[in-house]
Amino acid sequence: MLLIGLTGSIATGKSTVSTLLSSAPYSLPLVDADVLARQVVEPGTKGYKAIVQHFGPTTPDLLVAPSESMPENGPDGKGRPLNRPALGKRVFGDSDERKKDRAVLNGIVHPAVRKEMGRLILRSYLQGNWAVVLDVPLLFESSLDRFCGTVVVVAVRDPDIQMKRLMDRDSHLSREDAENRVRSQTDVREKARRCEARGPHKGAVLWNDGTKEELLANLDSVITSLRKRSPWWWSWLLVAFPPFAVLSAGWAYWQNIQINKRWQQESKGR
Repeated sequence: MLLIGLTGSIATGKSTVSTLLSSAPYSLPLVDADVLARQVVEPGTKGYKAIVQHFGPTTPDLLVAPSESMPENGPDGKGRPLNRPALGKRVFGDSDERKKDRAVLNGIVHPAVRKEMGRLILRSYLQGNWAVVLDVPLLFESSLDRFCGTVVVVAVRDPDIQMKRLMDRDSHLSREDAENRVRSQTDVREKARRCEARGPHKGAVLWNDGTKEELLANLDSVITSLRKRSPWWWSWLLVAFPPFAVLSAGWAYWQNIQINKRWQQESKGR
């Protein structure tokens, strides 16, 4: 089974590509890190309790305000949901304080997300799927690219397009808030360069400065190429012989380690 790592940056079109891949004609299983990240911090979970304990004392509006429709202890008695805009203001940005807060938040959320990812990927493998899409905004930053057979980056060449799309999508954001969110992530052009450096069939960049039709055409070309290299019988062979699947995954992991080493060396030389 091919593990396709899908990444990009905020407002570059990754979610659009994710939706396309999980819909006909591709209909690929989707493991969405953003969805899982929400689930693991719902009221009552360990992640929720850890966030409230750490950020609550210094973030008065951390939780959704109580109202007629939102009881003090939440609709199910497990607590009021997180006020995501307030938490976002606390962790997004490039100051040392915000970076520290973001590291704390990631340390709470990421382990729980990875555990759930593993469960969903295993299920897709047992179902005999030829590929599964791992949708992770911080794919490279979290080193999850090491487990992927190929990586697809959705990017834009023009930073102004990214900013405009973000502010059109999230109209509640001020210009400063939008800039902080963009700066809190690795520049998507850098992600694109890293993806291209993986080599043919190991990485593909979908440039999304144009229309949705152009994006779809580029995506179809990439998936068609990957499909030819992962025929249906290969997936069922891996299911029928689990030790062979483990060896195949180990080989891909080793290759990715070497790819990352080369990238690090090239980065130091620039």
